[in-house]
Amino acid sequence: MGVIVLKLVEARYCPKDFIESPEGLIFAVVADGLENGKVLSFLRYVLTETGLQKLATEQANAYLQVHFPNYLYYSEARASNLHAVLVEKIARHYQPRLRLQELVQHLPADQVVADLINFVRLLQQQGLDISQWGITGSVLIGAQKASSDLDLVCYDRNSFTLARQIIQDLLAQQQLQTLSDADWLEAYQRRDCDLSFEEYCWHEQRKLNKVIINARKVDISLLLPHATAEPASVRKLGLIQQRCKILDAHLSFDYPAVYRVVAEDFDQVVCFTATYQGQALAGEIVSIAGQLEQLPDGRRRVIIGSTREAHGEYMKVVLNDA
Repeated sequence: MGVIVLKLVEARYCPKDFIESPEGLIFAVVADGLENGKVLSFLRYVLTETGLQKLATEQANAYLQVHFPNYLYYSEARASNLHAVLVEKIARHYQPRLRLQELVQHLPADQVVADLINFVRLLQQQGLDISQWGITGSVLIGAQKASSDLDLVCYDRNSFTLARQIIQDLLAQQQLQTLSDADWLEAYQRRDCDLSFEEYCWHEQRKLNKVIINARKVDISLLLPHATAEPASVRKLGLIQQRCKILDAHLSFDYPAVYRVVAEDFDQVVCFTATYQGQALAGEIVSIAGQLEQLPDGRRRVIIGSTREAHGEYMKVVLNDA
């Protein structure tokens, strides 16, 4: 029998992946590729006496400022303060697709994983190929608790579209459940976005990317690595608030979400926060607030989600144009 030689390939770091530093800090990757040999990311978990503790944006910044300022990083290309880890300093790389493949091949270790497997099996029974899917969030790093949500990520646009159609069918068949008012309120409070609760629910309920199985919330998202190349450098022009018309929304569920718009000062809106993925359809009028940027070629765009919480930044459909 011949010897099988495995060709080693360089690891690819994508949004929704997690990376761990030698100190046990766990960062969420926020951008494809590298910048100055570093993976752009944001600190999400630190190890405490009681286990892994999840950090909000300001908590993470403050923690690194005090304990590990070497991970604070200013991205020249994105003109943003982020966190970053040198590739050679990465102790562990958590990849959603590999993690999901691992979990579905074994007996579930807890009810969270059992619900994940049941959800995946339901989709498979309706003809979905899960080879293009992964699990991110707390389950990816084994930090789930009894109350944890399931955050699935898809790497194929057609598969993601099919999954949303399947969810709609399974809801009609009552094999899955819609979120309750309490579920929506919890999701809204966690997002901490600049929409009213009523506005948030109206937009979210038509996306078909959030559902309940066995009283557990499931969230599905789309990720197409390198689908949208970021410019080498941008110039920040400040916060802008304006109404515009959506011309093209076929990349609205991407990360980042991209909308082509008709507006006087810009022709594109790019959303880096999940709240505004799938937020609007072609032909709709939206009210937006975000950071106006000028690209190297002179074109301008609006960024929504310059921070995870995106305070002061939003997109919402104008339901009453009176």
